[in-house]
Amino acid sequence: MFLTVSFLTLLLALSITGSPVEVRNSPTILPLTRRLDFSNGTIDLDHNMHGKRVESIPMLFSRGRHIVALDVGNPPTTYNLVVDTGSAVTWIGGGTQYDGTGVNTGRGVKVSYGGGQFSVASFSGTFFVETVTLRDGLTIPNYELAVASTVSNFRFDGILGLAPPDITVNTLTNDPSATYPTFTDWLVTAGAIRQNIVGIFFRPLTGDRNTDAGGLAFGEPDYTKCTSNIVYTDITNTRRSKKYWGIDQRITYGNKNILLRTAGIIDTGSCFIYIASDAYRRYQAATGATFHEQADLLRMTPRQYRALRDLKFYIGNGVFSLTPNAQIWPRSLNSIIPGAENNSIYLIIKSMGTPTGAGLDFIVGWTFMQRFYTVLDRDNRKVGFAMTSFTHATTN
Repeated sequence: MFLTVSFLTLLLALSITGSPVEVRNSPTILPLTRRLDFSNGTIDLDHNMHGKRVESIPMLFSRGRHIVALDVGNPPTTYNLVVDTGSAVTWIGGGTQYDGTGVNTGRGVKVSYGGGQFSVASFSGTFFVETVTLRDGLTIPNYELAVASTVSNFRFDGILGLAPPDITVNTLTNDPSATYPTFTDWLVTAGAIRQNIVGIFFRPLTGDRNTDAGGLAFGEPDYTKCTSNIVYTDITNTRRSKKYWGIDQRITYGNKNILLRTAGIIDTGSCFIYIASDAYRRYQAATGATFHEQADLLRMTPRQYRALRDLKFYIGNGVFSLTPNAQIWPRSLNSIIPGAENNSIYLIIKSMGTPTGAGLDFIVGWTFMQRFYTVLDRDNRKVGFAMTSFTHATTN
């Protein structure tokens, strides 16, 4: 029978006796790289959810991913993991195969990523007790890591799951009703970090295809990346969103309400910003953009772009404005969007395919997070945002 969270936490604490882990007073920073998988000159940025009802979080897999390197075993093997705040299980074996000497726990795991019947990727495997080393030299012994035995529709080594543990229900094959501690839970239990906090800094995607994508901070935010105070808001109480990094917000464009206050999620596994279908139509009408079916994106003329106004997100006591430049896809990278035209201007706002009131009415993807530093605070059940040096960048 699978160990419950409380008992497993005790086991992990006992297992590191005699092998103390260094506790950092400053955040542990893991550098991020960006991978663009070019297939015939294009990348599939996400699976088309247009018009489909989302029954669970649509983990919209992108081949333009934010990647973190993790060393596993002794001697170590490096695995490049996709950073995902929309899932909670950390696993390896999707690309680089696992051939370590860790102890097989016999506990099985199976995770599907996507919305209900529209699952777009999955893995199944077993938990192994292994040594994990972060790239700044911090070694964590006896970590229970999921190792995939079968993988479907996934091109990378695995996932670093940073969502809350509630969504691990129905993923553990030995005990489906149980939850499983996440990567950051284990870091806290092992004494590697003092607070269950992750700070996320993404650099904007640019035409030079720079692989330096930013960094993850564990234990506390990396305040050096912030150019304003961090504004926090509570995790939403709305049922469908509260299991994830769900928040309440409203969105305006100019003097028009685009999306009234409602719940949705923050997801590094999604590229674009998705809003309820009725809000999407209001945004399209306000901007004058037209839908380009081949690219599956809204498109506007240069004249419309010059008239574009800020899109404002009201979160907690803060207002976070996406400038006109931040609302468009990098024009120098149009060639990597299937069906896009090189000289067109495309917006990064897309439709959820369901109207307001579904309980998950928006998904804030990494095109938003490239403009604002993001803090995920499990201890206080809050999400925070701050401005960065890229908030008003004109790189697109």
